[in-house]
Amino acid sequence: MARALVTGITGQTGSYLAELLVARGWQVHGLVRAGDELPDSLIGAGDGPVVEHIGDLVDAPRLDEILRDVAPDAVFHLGGLTSVAESWERPVDFALTTAMPTATLLAASAALQEARGERVAFVHASSAEIFGVPQTSPQTESTPIAPVSPYGAAKAYGHMLVRAYRRSGLTASNCILYNHESPRRPTTFVTRKITRGVARIARGLESKIVLGNLDARRDWGWAPDYAEAILRASTVADDLVIATGVEHSVRDFVTAAFRAVGIDDGLAFVEQDERFMRPSDAPELLGDARRAHELLGWSPSVTFDELVRRMVEADLAVIDGEMAES
Repeated sequence: MARALVTGITGQTGSYLAELLVARGWQVHGLVRAGDELPDSLIGAGDGPVVEHIGDLVDAPRLDEILRDVAPDAVFHLGGLTSVAESWERPVDFALTTAMPTATLLAASAALQEARGERVAFVHASSAEIFGVPQTSPQTESTPIAPVSPYGAAKAYGHMLVRAYRRSGLTASNCILYNHESPRRPTTFVTRKITRGVARIARGLESKIVLGNLDARRDWGWAPDYAEAILRASTVADDLVIATGVEHSVRDFVTAAFRAVGIDDGLAFVEQDERFMRPSDAPELLGDARRAHELLGWSPSVTFDELVRRMVEADLAVIDGEMAES
């Protein structure tokens, strides 16, 4: 049975990836911070139960110990802080939890591969934020790396380290992930803030949503699709853009969310506030995933409107359940 170590396993994409791995017969080991909990879907699931290892990304000796004890065939590194806006408030924390652990895990993976004489795959969840404000669109794997936020800079550090270790013989890949969403996205992110707000307005619990820049444009995909790409990336050693190739604005997201509950003039319920504007925001990020399609046979399966509708319906279900219990 193939064995995987997954960091970020309690997060949105990490949990979807773990479910895929278990369903396909892998034994899954996950790094879990003290106090965090696995989703119910991963507790006692399938033939390859998820084994929890309590630890923290900033504890390098513990990371090294876990990797040596697990001796995985593949390491999927998805852990770390992920909010671009928050990275401006906590730049040092983002360096410590998003950049440095990648170095620890790569070094440990290379040492494991050398010690046992067998291939160890490493997949790093890189980010489109490494491109900053790109001069060309769509972006490809060769687009210059020029981050404009502490989060993007932290991801860029890990991205370049993966390239270095790949040159040294490790089967290491960067999945350059564009925005990917699902009902598991935390409400601190603008997409869930929108879908949750729309659901609450539809049920008469709120009267408005307060947002920042409505003109920011992103390439939004379905998180389970991106988990599939990450899994497939363990079979190659390359940099791979994972994106839909279709861009929409935050305004488009708001409109689609309200349309999902039968409201055509949704923008009338939106108020803009400068407090939610980022100091430096990439105005347009659009990915070209042709390389992932060619090497992995991967392509997105869920459209933008369907993605938004699923998120709104999930938030409506949560609210209806809470109202029924009250």
